[in-house]
Amino acid sequence: MDLQVYLAEKTEIVNKRLLRLLPAVGDYPQSLHKAMHYSLFAGGKRLRPVLVLAAAEAVGGDAEAAINTACAFECIHTYSLIHDDLPAIDNDDLRRGRPTCHKEFGEAMAILAGDALLTVAFGLIASTKGAAPSAVLGAVGELAKAAGSTGMIGGQMIDIESEGQEVSFPVLEYIHIHKTGELIRASVRCGALLGGASETELGPLTRYSEAIGLAFQIADDILDVEGSSEEMGKPTGGDQKKGKATYPAIIGLDASRQRAAELVSMAIEALSAFDAKAEPLREIARYITARKK
Repeated sequence: MDLQVYLAEKTEIVNKRLLRLLPAVGDYPQSLHKAMHYSLFAGGKRLRPVLVLAAAEAVGGDAEAAINTACAFECIHTYSLIHDDLPAIDNDDLRRGRPTCHKEFGEAMAILAGDALLTVAFGLIASTKGAAPSAVLGAVGELAKAAGSTGMIGGQMIDIESEGQEVSFPVLEYIHIHKTGELIRASVRCGALLGGASETELGPLTRYSEAIGLAFQIADDILDVEGSSEEMGKPTGGDQKKGKATYPAIIGLDASRQRAAELVSMAIEALSAFDAKAEPLREIARYITARKK
């Protein structure tokens, strides 16, 4: 399969549905909705929503039943980026090649735009049609846990507290697994649930998602060291300047590349019992360490 074609097709589906489901830029209060749209449609890989759809398809489900949840994951991810970029956290001026939300609209608006995207996400899942109510409820629970204090936010908190400190390897793994991995894990599990996955299917898909979630953040660490600022859409080298806990900083670049490659192999192996419908998931695993941004 051609992964780039697949990603482009799914991204278009997600973008069209987001435009349909979210308040329009012209809806009152226009300034807030303009800020939300500014960050939500700034580009990006749409990896998490694509994983939701690909997981639903891998278990033989209808991607249409998972599309609202796919959109919810992009809203959560975008809100986290808006808040991450704020002066109180990472203090970044650029995101995806243009000024960050707070640089464009001010800090107060950026906080509120992030809050609004976080809140609307759960309404999107709740409005799901074509899936079992138990699966919809399960998806709400999965996303809430992945995005909360024992998931993404918890990882971000430890990341902040670890800046400039000597960090042990277990703490580094905790940061990466929670700050980035939990949302990726939940995207695959939610797609599978909404696609009607059995417990037998959910186990391997969970192992797959955990492996690619950690591999994704390790790849990000590596790109911050040797990636191109133009391709990344933001300055590189920020992790070292801020004294952040990263794989290259603790185990070196070569060992980091090796660990990421091992995780990709583990992810693909976890899907060994799945047929060709899971090929997009396999290709996404390979893409994670091959990407340039």
